[in-house]
Amino acid sequence: MDSARTQDEVTMKKSITAAITMAVAATALLATPTMAAKPKLTGEAKLARMLEGRQPGKPVNCLPLGSAQESRIIDKTAIVYRFGNTLYVNRPTNADALDDDDIMVTSTSQSSLCRLDTVQLHDRTSRFYSGFVGLQDFVPYKKVASAR
Repeated sequence: MDSARTQDEVTMKKSITAAITMAVAATALLATPTMAAKPKLTGEAKLARMLEGRQPGKPVNCLPLGSAQESRIIDKTAIVYRFGNTLYVNRPTNADALDDDDIMVTSTSQSSLCRLDTVQLHDRTSRFYSGFVGLQDFVPYKKVASAR
């Protein structure tokens, strides 16, 4: 009877060891990026992709605050504001502080967002201040009419 009990204990220990080994291996695989994973695009590459098929126009100093339909941070590169079909690109000073996961907090003394205004950046998770940028000119990009 002792022999059968010992055999069962050995089998159980082997099963537990195999299960732990498989769990560790699975965790290691999940933590390692796959070969098929797409490389992360740089901010410049993301901006270039966003502006494909668009032509830059004459830069403007200010944008009306309430009319923007969307604003988007491009990592370490720019802030893009959408007004209808036009994208306005601002490449602020201190652009390396831009993080696309940050929240922008803008305070102005007028109803427009203008060159030289500052934008505070706050971490989305902690809500702590994470930096600021100084706005420059806003360059409009409009879609190029396709030739037919």
